[in-house]
Amino acid sequence: MSERKPRYRDIRVGSNVLRTAVWEGKGPGRPLLFFNGIGANIELIAPFAEALHDRDVIAFDAPGVGGSPSASFPYRPWQFARMAAGILDRLGYDEVDVMGVSWGGAMAQQFAFQFGKRVNRLILAATSAGMFMVPGKPRALMKLAHPRRYMDPAYMLRHFEMLYGDEGDGADGHAKRLRAPSTRGYFYQLLAGMGWTSLPFLPFISQPTLVLAGENDQIVPLVNAKLLAQLIPDARLETVSGGHLFLVSQMNEILPLITSFLDEEPQRRPFAASPFRGERRFRGTGRQARPAA
Repeated sequence: MSERKPRYRDIRVGSNVLRTAVWEGKGPGRPLLFFNGIGANIELIAPFAEALHDRDVIAFDAPGVGGSPSASFPYRPWQFARMAAGILDRLGYDEVDVMGVSWGGAMAQQFAFQFGKRVNRLILAATSAGMFMVPGKPRALMKLAHPRRYMDPAYMLRHFEMLYGDEGDGADGHAKRLRAPSTRGYFYQLLAGMGWTSLPFLPFISQPTLVLAGENDQIVPLVNAKLLAQLIPDARLETVSGGHLFLVSQMNEILPLITSFLDEEPQRRPFAASPFRGERRFRGTGRQARPAA
């Protein structure tokens, strides 16, 4: 596995300063924009990002998470998508592949719809369509709602299997990379998901989509992935062993699925993509993004 280290940078988008990391790739792969789970800091995806050595991987801490200061006001998913687009603009990326895990999977869906012309391929892992999801086990959801699992690594290790439905493979390393979110930052992330659903726009997501789900997910049961795969045109569903954190506990199983999907030759579309990179249903700037730095 590569030992490449990310370049960190604080980027201001509107009123928010977002701690951003870029793992620079050594190959021709298209850059990958990664949306992390609720309360999760950049460092938690480091093993995964380091393994994707042939492409740039871009990730950022949500407001109040990791090294990003808390937002002054609550935000909605469409505003979070704008934050991500602002980061891409500042870094000079135009079209990217997008991946989101859990809460970040919801944000990835929002971004793929809102900024569809900037998204080449979409990967949704351990996630759902939002407020109409089939809920997980109550005991796991109650512990998920509190940020203590990030503030107290010993607590997370004791409840790792119950929380995530995974065996403890990789749990120690995961715990060491934890960085506790602020209470306000965590609450604003919870608040952002309240009342949100992707169901109305899932049929309009046109990017090739890979949906990944854990067979023993205690938080987002498998049926939610099946719903996403059914509603997104031509989406592909892959189930893997493990639970909610299969990206940690089953990374060696997941990586070939992800890299194979990202490296597939694109199908020719009936109409050429426009250079315009504005927002769907929102007025965009219309300016051409700079070449990737």
